[in-house]
Formats: sequence, C-alpha cells, structure tokens
Amino acid sequence: MNCMSVENITKSFGEKVLFENINFGIEKGQKVALVAANGTGKTTLLNIISGKDTPDTGEVAFNKEVSFEILEQDPDFLDNETIREYLFRGENPMLKAVVNYETALDDYEKDTSDENLEALNDATTQMETLKAWDYESKLKEVISKLRVPELDQKVNTLSGGQKKRVALSRVLITEPEFLILDEPTNHLDLDMIEWLEQFLGRQNLTLLLVTHDRYFLDRICNEIIEIENQKLFRHKGNYSAYLLNKAEREDQLQRETDKAKNLMRKELDWIRRMPKARGTKAKYRVDAFEGIKEKASAKTDSKSMEVEVNMSRMGKKVMEIDDLQKSFGDFPIVKDFSYVFKRRERIGIVGPNGVGKSTFLNMLTGKIKPDSGKIDHGETIVFGYYTQAGIQLEEEKKVIDVVSDIAEVIEQADGSKITASQMLQKFLFPPKQQYDFVSKLSGGERRRLYLLTVLMKNPNFLILDEPTNDLDLLTLNVLEDFLLNFPGCLIIVSHDRYFMDKLTDHLFVFEGNGLITDFNGRYLDYRAYIDEKEREEQRALKEQKEKEKVQKQEAEKAATQKANAPKLSYKEQKEYEQLEKEIEKLEGEKEAVNQKMNSGEVTDHTELQELSEKVGQLMELIDEKTMRWLELSEKF
Repeated sequence: MNCMSVENITKSFGEKVLFENINFGIEKGQKVALVAANGTGKTTLLNIISGKDTPDTGEVAFNKEVSFEILEQDPDFLDNETIREYLFRGENPMLKAVVNYETALDDYEKDTSDENLEALNDATTQMETLKAWDYESKLKEVISKLRVPELDQKVNTLSGGQKKRVALSRVLITEPEFLILDEPTNHLDLDMIEWLEQFLGRQNLTLLLVTHDRYFLDRICNEIIEIENQKLFRHKGNYSAYLLNKAEREDQLQRETDKAKNLMRKELDWIRRMPKARGTKAKYRVDAFEGIKEKASAKTDSKSMEVEVNMSRMGKKVMEIDDLQKSFGDFPIVKDFSYVFKRRERIGIVGPNGVGKSTFLNMLTGKIKPDSGKIDHGETIVFGYYTQAGIQLEEEKKVIDVVSDIAEVIEQADGSKITASQMLQKFLFPPKQQYDFVSKLSGGERRRLYLLTVLMKNPNFLILDEPTNDLDLLTLNVLEDFLLNFPGCLIIVSHDRYFMDKLTDHLFVFEGNGLITDFNGRYLDYRAYIDEKEREEQRALKEQKEKEKVQKQEAEKAATQKANAPKLSYKEQKEYEQLEKEIEKLEGEKEAVNQKMNSGEVTDHTELQELSEKVGQLMELIDEKTMRWLELSEKF
C-alpha cells in the first residue's frame, strides 16, 4: 500500500535550485532516510511534505486511509499550553479513552462521591471496550523513557531540548501508521536514543526520517534517498549499503565522464576541421556532440570541505585537576574528582541530560568556578570550545564579516597564510555565499560557520559539546578525518555514537550524584559492559526470585502438612500438659542431686555412687518424656 507520493517536485530560491523534478513514493512498512548536504533542501522538502511550504512545480499526495504524524525541527506550541494539553490534543480514540480514565480516576481520588464513581465506571468500561490498557502502559513508557517533565507544566517554560522531547512523545503516543521525523535524536541522551531505536524497530511503522546518526540509520532504515546536484537517488538497504552504492555510482559516473571527455576531444577536433560540412551525417555528429558535451561536463565529485589548523605549540604540562567539587544548591555536579591530562588525550563524556556535563566543561575552560579544588592549566594551552548553544550570530551580518572580525589572515598547518575568504571556501562557503546575510544560512551552515570560528584560533585543546547536531554527513566525515589526525587534546560530548566511537579512547562517565568514573574503552565497549552488568543483575534477581519461590513453596508445604496432620485427642492433650509438668519436676530433681554431689557435704564413696546413678536415671526419664512431648507437639 502506498502511503505517500512525491511527484515532479521542483523548488528554487532565487537563482539557487534546490531540487528539480524529483519523484519518490513510500510504501507501507518501509523505513526510509533522507540524506543530503546542508543547504541542499532536506528541511525544505520536509516542509513541502508537511504543507508548511509549497513547491514551484509538482505535488505531494498522501493516502487518506493512512494516519500520519510529523516531528518538525522546531515544533509549534499554543500560548500557555500545558504539556498534558499538548500531548493529548490528538483524535486517537484510545488516547481520548486514556485521558477520560485518568481524569475520572483523579477526580474520584479527590472526591469519592457517587457521581465521580459513576464517571470512573463509565471510563473503565470505555477502556475495556477499546482494549486500551496496553495503550495506556505504552503511553506511560514513552513519557517515562523520554523524561517528559510534569504534565501540568507550561510548555513555554521548557528548554529547547525539553520541547523537542515533548513533541517526539506526542507523535509516538498518537500511534500513527506513518511517521515523518526531522532529526529525532537531537536533544536525546544516549539511553533515550537506544530506547527510541528499539521502539521504532519493534513497531509496524512506516518511517521517513532525517538524521545524521549513522548507527541509527544503519539499524532502523531499509532504504536511503539522497538529494545531490538537484537530483534524487534511491539506495536499497541501510546506511552501510548506501555508502557502497554511492561509491559505485560515483565510480561509474567518473568512468562515463572520462570516456565522454575523450570522445568529446575527437568530436571537437572533427567539428573544427569540417566547419562547412552540413550533410545528414555531419548534422547527426554535430547533434550527438551536444549530448557528449553535456555528459563530459557532468559533475563527478562533490565539493569537499578542507579542515586545517596551525595548532599552537603544546608544552609538557597539559591540565591537572585536583579534588574538584561543584554543586548547585543540594544538587551535586562533581565530587572529589582528580585527573591529570596527558598529551593527545581523546576522551568522550557520557551521561544523562542534566547531570552536569556542560557545567564540567565550563569549569575546565574557566567559564564557571568550582566550589573547591584546583584546575591547573599548562601555560601553552589554547582552548577551542565548541558549545551546544553556539555563538549568537548577528542575523544582518554578512558571512565574510563574521570571519574577518576574528582575523583577516589565517595561518595554516603548513605555515602558509590564507585570507578569510579563502578559509571560508575551504569550509564550503563559495564567494557568492560569503556576502549573504547570516539570516539566509540553514541550521547546518550556521554550525559549519561556528566550527570555522572555533578552529581558526589554532587551539591545541579542543572541547566539542554536541558538535554533530545539524551537520550533514559530508561535513561530519571531513571533521572526523581532521580530528583523527589532530595532535592536541580532545574532549567530546556527543549523542552520535559513531562519532564518539571513531574518535575517543576512553570515557568520563557521569553516573549522577557528582560521581565521575573513568572507563577504559569506547562507547560500544561501555554499552556492552553495561548490558552485561544488567544481564548479571537480572540473572541474580531471577535466582533470588527462584530461591524465594522455593522457600515459599517449602513453607506452604510444611504449613499444609501441619494443617493436615492428625490433631491431639482429649487424652493426648491431657498427657501433653502432664508431661510438661513432669519434665519440669524431673529437671528440678536432677538439679538438686547435682548440687548435693557438688556441695562437698557427701564424702562417702557409696553414697556418691548412688547419687550419680540417680542422675543417670533422671536423665533417661527426662529424655523419654521429652521425646513423647515432641511427638505430641507436632500434632498441634
């Protein structure tokens, strides 16, 4: 079943053509990713699909029988809307049933009147009729896993990341058949991303998504569509298959282009030698020449970003941290943390959102002071700090001026000097775009410009806080190659597990409550360690439950046996009571004889012998009566 069709879509902004006459359809059950370089039209295409923008030509058609939801990069919220109101806005009958049930339950807990009890019974019946109990549990799972704040909180009081998670929760809990997701992993921590992978993977969903998370692409998608040079290409399979297909396509295009260029040289020579030949054969060759010329001039290589910095010299001493402490009120960020950084350190930082990772980085760079402890920087350290928030670019400032304000001339790694304009070209800002206003840049282009302003200061200690957000795959690949060869120190905070695994050697794990541990390994090693630890805990829990189950069964068996045992007769009851008295009396007699023997008053050997024999007789009687007493006691 077809869910959506894009037919002959063309979109331009002025002279810039984003894509031309592109066509594709998405069938039910397909999980499709859209990839393209920044500024080539991914977000514009999604806006056209969602109805927020219109194409120059062509149309988008949805199957009316298929329900769909769209997660946008910047979701829209109503003024003064609460999270609860936003989440439960949908028309899904089960969603409405859950809302009615939760409201009725809340009202009844506040007031147990007959009216509220009747409303609760009606809501419960509705839940039963729609079989909505599983849906309620899934809804609560989504809200819990994405750590949505209190539902009565106003949406306009949330941070950007919280708003994105609330919007993602809404599109998931409405349970559409077709989901369109624009950067769903942005603002999610690693645990959330891995949960989302499992959630989308286990659902019978149709997906169209834009994401730069390559592990996510590899594990979720079964088809990749790519916009390049204004055209659309389709690749069956996941991201790994896409890379192979793309390489083969580019190799084939290169071979065809080279062949066309050779043929074009021969045809050009023929045309020049025979300018007056206008017979049928000559006209055929002239017309064919135009086709050869077009093929020979086809673009065979994408623009390539070049990243070079002349890293400042680094001395032997890098940075030493001694007994670092930081809290906000009663909330500890760092407790008792010490570490000595070495040259060429490559550290990844992982931990849930809100646990203090950015605060820690701000302490390292001196932007925030610790409560106590010491951070001692080497004299030669030059920080390059790429923050989540980025820099506040002036919207009406030209791109060239953003860079020129930092430096007119930049020294490269080989010692040569280039202008600000040349540096911008290396970062894929052609001369014409350099004189555009910042307001015209896409989100990814702004991030690329910000990265340039960080690197052109020639740092030897790079700190990158979520550097992969909004960067296209081309930029990410070039950045990764640069960082692999970067001779300075590197600290990375990123939800992009591929990026983290490729570039880091060990991890600072923020466990919460101020605890930071140093894990010797990359993220996938850490994930495997955590998974094994969780499996061991589950095994131990299972064993404990089995043990408790056996103990319970044995206790129940003993109780059953006791309950089924024959009860004491009246005569046995009397005997039991008499035995207690007799045993107590015999114990008294035995104690009296022992005291007499040990008092020293009896010196006659024969009398002592008699007393000893009497003790023996008393003990035999006590044992005999005690055994009978135990036998009777089991019948109680």
